[in-house]
Amino acid sequence: MKIVGITACTAGIAHTYMAQSALEKAAKKLDYQIKIETQGAMGAENELTKAEIDEADVVILGVDVSIEGEERFEGKPVYETSVSSCVTEPEKVIQKALEKIKK
Repeated sequence: MKIVGITACTAGIAHTYMAQSALEKAAKKLDYQIKIETQGAMGAENELTKAEIDEADVVILGVDVSIEGEERFEGKPVYETSVSSCVTEPEKVIQKALEKIKK
C-alpha cells in the first residue's frame, strides 16, 4: 500500500512536522509505504513528485489551513482530517484513509 499526503498547521511550525512524523511511524508499523509533504513556515518541504502521487493508492491531507497544489490529487481517493488527529491517532487516520479506497 502506498500513501502520500500533506500536513499543514495554522502556525506552520511544530504540529506540521509532528503530524508528518506520527503518520510515518504509524505507516511503518502497519507495513505501508508513505511520503508526507509538509507545508509550513519554511514553505513546502519533502515535496511529492508526480510519479509518487500517480503510484499512491490514497492521499491523506492532515491540514488546518489551505494548502497549495491540492489539484495534484484529482482523481485519487483523498482523506482530509485535522493535524491534531494525525498527531494523536495516526493509525486511525491511516485506516480511515484506506476506507476511501474501498468506496
